[in-house]
Amino acid sequence: MHTPLLQDILILLGFSVVIVFVLQRLKLPSIIGFLLTGVIIGPYGFSLIKEVEQVEILSEVGVILLLFVIGMEVSIKQLASIKKTVFIGGFLQVGITVGVAALVYNLLGNSWSESVFVGFLFSLSSTAIVLKTLQDRQELSAPHARNALAILIFQDIIVVPMMLITPMMAGEGGAIGMSILLLLFKSGIVVVLTYISARYIVPKVMHAVAKTNSKELFLLVTITLCFAIAFMTSEIGLSLALGAFIAGLIVSESEYSHQATSIILPFRELFTSFFFVSVGMLLDLSFFLSNVPIILLLVAIVLVVKSSIAAIAVGILKYPTRTALLTGLSLFQIGEFAFILSKIGIKYDLLSAETNQYFLSVSIVSMILTPFVIIFSERIASRFMGISKKLGIEKVLASSTNTEGINEVRLENHLVIIGYGINGSNLAKAATASNIPFVVIEMNAATVKREKQKGLPIIFGDATQDHILEAVQLSSARAAVIAISGNFATQTIVKNIRSHSDSLYLVVRTRYVAETSQLLALGADEVIPEEFETSIQIFEHILHNFLVPQGDINQLIGKVRADNYQLFKGDLKRLKTYKPSELAEFNITSLRMRSDSSKILGKPLKELNLRAIYGINILGIKRKDEMFTSIQPEEIIKQGDILYILGNQSNVEQFHKLVK
Repeated sequence: MHTPLLQDILILLGFSVVIVFVLQRLKLPSIIGFLLTGVIIGPYGFSLIKEVEQVEILSEVGVILLLFVIGMEVSIKQLASIKKTVFIGGFLQVGITVGVAALVYNLLGNSWSESVFVGFLFSLSSTAIVLKTLQDRQELSAPHARNALAILIFQDIIVVPMMLITPMMAGEGGAIGMSILLLLFKSGIVVVLTYISARYIVPKVMHAVAKTNSKELFLLVTITLCFAIAFMTSEIGLSLALGAFIAGLIVSESEYSHQATSIILPFRELFTSFFFVSVGMLLDLSFFLSNVPIILLLVAIVLVVKSSIAAIAVGILKYPTRTALLTGLSLFQIGEFAFILSKIGIKYDLLSAETNQYFLSVSIVSMILTPFVIIFSERIASRFMGISKKLGIEKVLASSTNTEGINEVRLENHLVIIGYGINGSNLAKAATASNIPFVVIEMNAATVKREKQKGLPIIFGDATQDHILEAVQLSSARAAVIAISGNFATQTIVKNIRSHSDSLYLVVRTRYVAETSQLLALGADEVIPEEFETSIQIFEHILHNFLVPQGDINQLIGKVRADNYQLFKGDLKRLKTYKPSELAEFNITSLRMRSDSSKILGKPLKELNLRAIYGINILGIKRKDEMFTSIQPEEIIKQGDILYILGNQSNVEQFHKLVK
């Protein structure tokens, strides 16, 4: 039996494997490989795919799963913290983009209805590509990524009113006002149901399912929840992707979100590949090759104009210039929902066939360029900041920085903490406990406002800018710690700090050990890579368990760090200098005597005869706050005692079973 869809899937996956493998060897993003696969096998390429519509349906499943997983990684509390950016930033970005695009298109001789519709198309960005790229780079928690997410959420919401307005602009609209009011009412119901489900219903359901210990049932419930909410939002007029994102938010409020994410990820990766391939299929190669110069010029214009507008929208919300630029560069492309909207425009004669081909070509090229632009966005932003500094407009661009209260106090011999994430906040707590004066630089406005109200010495600003370092009086500081994400920004900050002070003790936290040598070369005194420091902590605990002397452990740790973690980077070798103690053949452990340890409670040790029966020795007994190390045969075991016992593994295990 011949199955065309199965054949198409085989062709799609086969080409994807080869192309993505080649691009991975070239260290290029896999998204590019999927888009190129679509161009090659699509109807405008070699026409290898017959069931194009079926593949597009599978691609919609990929978008649903992608947004579902992202929703699980962004809690309702986090979303509430960016509501200002969602509504104000999103409205400004969409509104200004529509206005600029409509004005330009109208000046080219087109009607206002056609011009505004083209503005609709160019105002939308790619939720799938942007969030997937940021997620792959582990940047979703960064300020610019949170801003991008907020604006993308607004775009996913506003695309529905755009679809409702389009027929009216073509002169065929009905009661558009009533339709929008009804949509707002339905959206309000969705928000209320989301809150109730996240707080009261879904956590209980997930708990009941988890108690069954059935992985199959857990998977089915998770998938059903995702598609049910996506379907519901689609039925009331909102997008499937927005519904999937809401479903992820609901699950994120339960303690089972991590398990749900782990079982969804394989499906997400498969189906999102279908989505990117289906986007690539839309590109008409013959039209593209015939109009390459014009298309590339339009892409460059879209990149500059749209990035600038998004950056202005974020800048108005008083985010640092660097964050605004990074957000703008993330959102320069034209998104997948614009494809859906373009079909409606063609239906109502607001978009000609030729204009649609230009639009598709510019959209797909901008999507292909997106991962590259995001990868190099920090360098582009830093270059722009450098130019602004030379032109003397740096302080104007950064006028939103709040240094209230910091400049008023003369700081000296203090600590500067750059980044108030987990590492930065823990360091601030330790400094407070040790009475060490410090000041924090942070780029999350909500965090700064919250912590400033608590009395924390914190300012809102970008540490890559000189005047921010001056505001925290860096030149008179004793030490600084950089605890932010983003290697390029970290490098820039290290260089800026060293331009202010050569004597300051500078510690840098980084993600990967490969980044340490360059940071040390730039002037960092210590670089702590999370990648291997976690490994050090793990093996330190293990060596303790094997009773390796503490001095030997410290010597090994010092050698590992001094050699720039070469022990972890090379082949496995036995280090003759370090070996487990012979005592590691025995297990020294502690065991608390509870009420159910009735077999030994209230009995003297000489009656229990533990050495003869179980082959173990009692090294010590801790009773309340007192430790007894000289154990006599007459000693009686009491409830609540902690016994420190010595023996080989099997004997200790046997004794554990006895007291349990």
